[in-house]
Amino acid sequence: MGKKRYVILDALRCFAIMGICLANFPEFSLWTFSDPSGWTVTDKVTRAVQTFLVDGKFYTLFSLLFGMAFSIQLENAGQKTRIFYRRMTVLFFIGLIHLLFIWSGDILMLYALMGMLLPLFKKLPTRKVFYAGGFFLVLPVLCEAVFGTRLSDPLLREQWRICGLYGITEANFGTWLAGIDSYKGMLQFLHQGAVERMWEFVVSYRFFKVLGLFLTGYALGRGKIFADIEGNKGFLKKVLAYGLMLGIPVGLLYTWHSMSGEPLGPVVQSVFYLLSVYPMGFAYAAGFSLLFARSPEGRGWMPLARTGRMACTNYLGQSVLGVLLFYGIGLGLGAKVGLLATEAMALGVFAFQIAVSTVWLKYFRYGPVEWVWRMLTHGQILPMRN
Repeated sequence: MGKKRYVILDALRCFAIMGICLANFPEFSLWTFSDPSGWTVTDKVTRAVQTFLVDGKFYTLFSLLFGMAFSIQLENAGQKTRIFYRRMTVLFFIGLIHLLFIWSGDILMLYALMGMLLPLFKKLPTRKVFYAGGFFLVLPVLCEAVFGTRLSDPLLREQWRICGLYGITEANFGTWLAGIDSYKGMLQFLHQGAVERMWEFVVSYRFFKVLGLFLTGYALGRGKIFADIEGNKGFLKKVLAYGLMLGIPVGLLYTWHSMSGEPLGPVVQSVFYLLSVYPMGFAYAAGFSLLFARSPEGRGWMPLARTGRMACTNYLGQSVLGVLLFYGIGLGLGAKVGLLATEAMALGVFAFQIAVSTVWLKYFRYGPVEWVWRMLTHGQILPMRN
């Protein structure tokens, strides 16, 4: 594993973190819950651009990178898969704390659960791991056609039962967090939000999607594609070209279909998602890597790489900053700003994180969350200062 590999992977994580901030901030600002009939032309255009360029693509990239990281960790662990399982268990509890006490949109808990399945594929040849990944990416389309939302309906009923306990209704759902002035009120919303998140995972068959991306990333990590970008330029150029050739036209259909209320139905929406989001996400990874390769030894990429080294800290930090900016216990800007302003604030938060990460890693070896994660995994105090 060369030094360059870690720089490119960390830089890619930073790129993914930027896109995740753009994807998540409309929910933090409560714009996602606004009535479409009240959207301005700017809102509609921004939403179309966001759906086409952002929606799902950076979560795809983030998941691929987690799969690659897991391949390295499993390889380093050798026969000691208990270390890997311990690492996933710690990640699960980090995600659970995030879900219950900060934001209902957590993904880390699902990552941990799906990550625990990867050792089952450890003895498979790389090609078969890749095929397994493709199978799980296609599976949600089949599940949508066969089951629809039936499997998730009990969770939806439970969510609204909890909402009734606190007086959360369809009328005040989109403004509740902006109007609360106590952390207790935020916890009440997070209570129903945790169930809603489980509903989202089931209704979208997200667990299959994450596992499919993990396995794809696992196969790429095994193949050491990013350890030798120069030697794999031909492969990366093909991924970029084919990803854009398929992702752009189907992505336009996906954008139209999403913004039109899915007139052709959820199965067609799932097909559009499959054929646009993943190819575009893969193309982003390939294009970014090829751009990186133009700068020998990764010169000029270190600020991004440092931010990526603290990916978990920065992911959780975005949630904390989103709460402070938009919820009533903070500045209370939620439901008061348009989508374009929301995305501008997201980019501002991302720029702030680049600056903080750069300064932090001058003095410390790990991000604070990464440090705790490592210590709990290995059961020992690790030095923090450089």
